[in-house]
Amino acid sequence: MQTRAIILAAGKGTRMKSRKAKVLHELCGLPMIQHVINNVKEAGFEEVHTIIGPDSQEVGEYLGGSVEKTVQKEQLGTAHAVNQLSGALSGQDGDTLVICGDTPLISPLTIKNLLEFHRERKSLATILSAEAEIPTGYGRVVRNYDGSVKRIVEEKDATSEIRELHEISTGTFIFDNQALFKALEKVTAENAQNEYYLPDVISIMFSEHKLIDAYETAGFNETMGINDRVALARAEELLREQINIRHMQNGVSFMDPKATYVDATVKIGMDTLIYPGAVLSGDTTIGENVTITTASHITDSHIEDDAVIKQSVLSGARVGKGTTVGPYAQLRPGAKLGENVKVGNFVEVKKSELEDESKVSHLSYIGDAYIGERTNIGCGTITVNYDGKNKYRTEIGKDSFIGCNANLVAPVRIGDRSFIAAGSTVTEEVPDDSLAIARNRQTTKEGYYKNSK
Repeated sequence: MQTRAIILAAGKGTRMKSRKAKVLHELCGLPMIQHVINNVKEAGFEEVHTIIGPDSQEVGEYLGGSVEKTVQKEQLGTAHAVNQLSGALSGQDGDTLVICGDTPLISPLTIKNLLEFHRERKSLATILSAEAEIPTGYGRVVRNYDGSVKRIVEEKDATSEIRELHEISTGTFIFDNQALFKALEKVTAENAQNEYYLPDVISIMFSEHKLIDAYETAGFNETMGINDRVALARAEELLREQINIRHMQNGVSFMDPKATYVDATVKIGMDTLIYPGAVLSGDTTIGENVTITTASHITDSHIEDDAVIKQSVLSGARVGKGTTVGPYAQLRPGAKLGENVKVGNFVEVKKSELEDESKVSHLSYIGDAYIGERTNIGCGTITVNYDGKNKYRTEIGKDSFIGCNANLVAPVRIGDRSFIAAGSTVTEEVPDDSLAIARNRQTTKEGYYKNSK
């Protein structure tokens, strides 16, 4: 049977106090609406529609062609929003999920269970409900004696008796598609907000003696809607816990999961150990048996097996098997380290390739460079790649030795098995198997201090 999902994302989100659209605020590396889209698709809903507001150009641009988009030009309530799709969907068979774009924690499993319950009961509408310890602010689910649903009552329209109920509507529903759009035609705005409420569809269907149900999820926290930054922070905390649990179940060790920040987009291999305070974000892949210590921040990077990252910052970098980085190193975009490379303390690497077993151990800048296998770069070495207008490349062959405090002024090539004397400023090519000394001869003036008095 055909299924489709409608994501309501037209709300202004004024309580976020932000110029950014509410559904574009991020949790664990993804906008909240992307979490909703991912969860819906993982639950098996391939046809996905979004309802966005007239001022939501940035939302439309973000979504691109990934889902169908419809603009709600007048924001007159949730029923009015769904009814914007009547022309496209009203005649179709199947089931339609309606879910809010600010509920990123509702899991694919819960959505699947809701759909299965809806079909087993052969209901025309099924509400995703939850038991709230403090139900203030939520619409209450009012059931009949047989357990079926009579209606949903918004708090502003509820009597004191109804407000005592703790089963709340999460704002997520599954409907028989044709029954949904027939009922939408009968929804009115006769309520405290003068809006067209989607929950009124439930009352309309009940009045027509249709079977309405509610599937109560066990996890109230996953149903939370995000309306302000307090809720955003709480949702991120909950999502981060879920992400870390999933990684631990797959063989990853966290010294302190609550103090480790891993985006939903990150992949980590088994037997990897992550210290507290590490931040892994973006399109990052971590191999097996990797160690990442406290205060490391890794973004959009690929790290292979057995590597060690010590208190370092990596962005757009690739780190080979068995390579050690840090402490306090920075790998910038385009840094590519081979196997068993050593990049030590206070070393910065940008748009450079370091071949297997090369070493840059201390206090160096390697930019726009190629370094061959087993070459050792001495402390304080700088590849001088920028003349104020243009960037130039430095090439160093294999098995070479660069002495401390050398300046390699690009464009320059240093051959295989070559030596650069400490303190040299190299501006010309150094052939294979050569020693280059580029410094003034030392001059010592004895007695200078006394003679200067």
